[in-house]
Amino acid sequence: MSIIIPANSAVGGGYDVANSARFNSGSSDSLTRTFATPTNAKKFTISQWVKRTKINESQILLNQGADYYYFVHNNEIDFETSNGRLKTNRLFRDTNAWYHIVIVVDTTLGTADDRIKMFVNGVQETSFGSRTNPSQNSNFANFNSANEHSIAKRQSASDMFLNGYLAEQVFLDGTAAAITDLGEFDEDSGIWKPIDVSGLTFGNNGFYLDFENSGNLGADASGESHNWTANNLTAIDQSTDSCTNNSATWNPLFPSSGTTAFSEGNLKLVSSGTNGGSMSSFGVSSGKWYIEVKQTAVNEPLGNGESLIAVAGDPTGNLGNLSGVAPTGSAYYGIRNYNGTKFANDPSENSSTSWHGNWTAGDIISIALDMDNNNVYFAKNGQYANGSGSWNQAFTGSPAAIALSTGKTFYFISAGHSHGSATETFELNCFSPSFAISSGNADADGYGNFEYAVPSGYFSLNTKNLAEYG
Repeated sequence: MSIIIPANSAVGGGYDVANSARFNSGSSDSLTRTFATPTNAKKFTISQWVKRTKINESQILLNQGADYYYFVHNNEIDFETSNGRLKTNRLFRDTNAWYHIVIVVDTTLGTADDRIKMFVNGVQETSFGSRTNPSQNSNFANFNSANEHSIAKRQSASDMFLNGYLAEQVFLDGTAAAITDLGEFDEDSGIWKPIDVSGLTFGNNGFYLDFENSGNLGADASGESHNWTANNLTAIDQSTDSCTNNSATWNPLFPSSGTTAFSEGNLKLVSSGTNGGSMSSFGVSSGKWYIEVKQTAVNEPLGNGESLIAVAGDPTGNLGNLSGVAPTGSAYYGIRNYNGTKFANDPSENSSTSWHGNWTAGDIISIALDMDNNNVYFAKNGQYANGSGSWNQAFTGSPAAIALSTGKTFYFISAGHSHGSATETFELNCFSPSFAISSGNADADGYGNFEYAVPSGYFSLNTKNLAEYG
């Protein structure tokens, strides 16, 4: 079997990270806190797990005054301070993976190159486009000073907001930690993974943000009560997508012939023009999988534009004409909203024969993908298509299936075929949604937060389930 899993997705057991915080630049999400007098202005450690959801723009991880720790617009990591600087040559453009990034500062050391060190996924970075070492025994003027610090935004202009997820955000004041204090390599997979950091010494300004309090995402779990103010972050921004259980999202790198804008941790896409859309970041070729797609906006009358929700096997090109071939080079099977027909690369499937009912804004489309038997099922608001023009079947009844071609890796796709300035909006729920859920259904292992019941034997699309059931 073939499973597409991003780099540094957790597999195996051990320490589990339950939550992350989802940051969206369009909402100006950030955290702020005013530090006290530091324990030691010569020594500190910054550690966080981050999953980027947008590339090619500057995004702050931590800022104080003239000190910036951020992703540069061309995707390097830059730790740029008034004391010293490390800017990587390596680029960080994977929007589907979790990165563990660690900065260790100790200006007391005799070897200049040891005074600032950077680690990514447990490995020390050694290749830098820019490097300036601090003077020996110098105090850092901005980071870890008694001033306001910000996470996920630039203070001076309230811009450079982070688009992505943060987990296990740690700051140690007065400690230059060893990398083994913060993570370890899995003995079976060799993948770098987190460990319990709650027993570390945090110092006067240290903190540990585990994001487990949905009502206060800035709550400090270190025991030091060094809480942060959450700005524009709400309970819906708490996510179970984490560095130990990575979840599928829309893939912002998948090309489409129309325009597609992504937000909310790449769970929300807005398509405009002709054939804007995307596919899921994970693909599967075995197992049984359940997702939901909420179409939160349809801004064109039925019959003029259309929405497609589908699965696609081995896509090789962009989303093409939804009235003919889409996406290019793939086997695709799905449903259209405006005339109740199924839609596939087999011409016999693309007909005027009614197979299901229409749907519109606010409806949730469920997809149950059975890769063991090569079938896919579709439901609207919990009722499955009967194949004769209606949504009126329970999954335990006899819902209509669309038979899939064999030997392919399938992805979930959503796309709009609009005219003029009309837009269509799709929100993906594979595990941890960006929209409110009233019912709270999970799969048999307790994973996922779905509006409608997960069919027996089907599972949410995350790396723990993929490792066990894929």
